[in-house]
Amino acid sequence: MYKKQMVFQRIVCMTVLVASALVFVYSLGLLTDLYDSLYSTIRDPANLEMTTVKGSRVYYDMQPFNSELTKVGIGLILVSLVLFVMNTHSRRKYYIGNYVAIALSAVCNVVAAVWGIVRLSAFKAQFLQIDFEALKAHAEMWKSLYTESTFWFDLGYVVFAILMAATVLLVLNLIMKLNVMKDEKRLIGSRKEVEA
Repeated sequence: MYKKQMVFQRIVCMTVLVASALVFVYSLGLLTDLYDSLYSTIRDPANLEMTTVKGSRVYYDMQPFNSELTKVGIGLILVSLVLFVMNTHSRRKYYIGNYVAIALSAVCNVVAAVWGIVRLSAFKAQFLQIDFEALKAHAEMWKSLYTESTFWFDLGYVVFAILMAATVLLVLNLIMKLNVMKDEKRLIGSRKEVEA
């Protein structure tokens, strides 16, 4: 059980790091399609109501969120690296620093996922309010991208679900580790009694 748990904790720490990096990479591509299809519909960025397509301001409205999401992705990567700094991936016995690193990572991941899902849901609803007929006419006239796809919004749900799953694994690993440490302590105690 001990060796399996050690392998599992390495895998879990790497999974948390990869999930955090996935949030960052997702933030870099989030506005790609929106830029290609909606940017040219706004006549004057100083006045977002001056548009050829009703509802196309969602692209500009999402800019601050996208910037924040990029920073959150970088922050999650740094927080997940704390797991490695504290040797949570390889330590035989956990100490206070390991518990702090796991708690910090779990809390940051959950807060980021809830925040991201709530914000993405609001922007997806705003995106679906676009006048797609006007957008199609604009795309044909200016040879720009036309899409009604919510792929990038839906992909966000997947990315944050992966982050939450990695967090659940991190907490399960902690529970397994506590059980293994308790069993090891009990075995050492019974061995001392036999030797005495």
